[in-house]
Amino acid sequence: MLPDGRELGFAEFGAAHGKPVFWFHGTPGARRQIPPEARLAAQERGVRLIGIDRPGVGDSTPHLYPSFRAWARDVAAAADCLGLGRFGLIGLSGGGPYVLACAHALPERVVAGAVLGGVAPALGPEAAAGGAVSLAIPFTPLFNTLHEPLGVLLTALVWALRPLASPAFNLVARLFPPGDRVVFARPEMKAVFIDDIVNGSRWGLRAPIYDLLLFCRPWGFRLRDIRVPIRFWHGDSDHLVPLEHARHQARLIPNSRLYVRHGESHLGGLGAAEEVLNAILSLWPESETRRTARH
Repeated sequence: MLPDGRELGFAEFGAAHGKPVFWFHGTPGARRQIPPEARLAAQERGVRLIGIDRPGVGDSTPHLYPSFRAWARDVAAAADCLGLGRFGLIGLSGGGPYVLACAHALPERVVAGAVLGGVAPALGPEAAAGGAVSLAIPFTPLFNTLHEPLGVLLTALVWALRPLASPAFNLVARLFPPGDRVVFARPEMKAVFIDDIVNGSRWGLRAPIYDLLLFCRPWGFRLRDIRVPIRFWHGDSDHLVPLEHARHQARLIPNSRLYVRHGESHLGGLGAAEEVLNAILSLWPESETRRTARH
């Protein structure tokens, strides 16, 4: 429960008393959109992996933020409720800007952030040209006016397709680039995505529309002001969010590094879950690591 009465749904994987790492799902997605490799690696490496439903999906109350920066307040409140001090962050695709917002607003609490195929700013002095989000910019006035009816329409569509979840998933997967089709073809990954979207849409599916609106707005902070270590993983065959967007963000953020996933598409970072967790753990201060081990 948040201070204003709203709720955030969450799911936990891995080690119950391990180092806490929040996982921010993609667009669309919900709290269970965490690949099997990440769940297993979290258990093996002593990581408490926490997936959070963004407002408007799963068990989280619908709420449209004025900008990505406002998300950080809710994450800080959620961390307080869970008894967490410092924590790491991982964001997939549309979850990337939410990672960067928390890194900017909560430098004293965020150990490090990882962005997998993350969306880049589309407006302002730090905007990156091209990509799927740029195609949505001209329709921003329409989204601002009709975001709630669009959320209802999307919810109705997903509910109607629930009995046909498996064939519908196969059909949608064919629309993605070859690299992503390989990811979707794995039975365990297909099961994760279907489980996530079916359970996450039980009470509605407004979050993807809210994400789209925020993609088309100023983010509320500057990338060059982030002081938390950020690591990017990005496929060089990503047609939704071009590799240049990751390079652009990595150039702007002072303490950042980019790992290119050769031959992979938008979801290539999901295959790097073990590497991602290792990178975050390597940035954890040794003094805090000893305290966690004693606990």
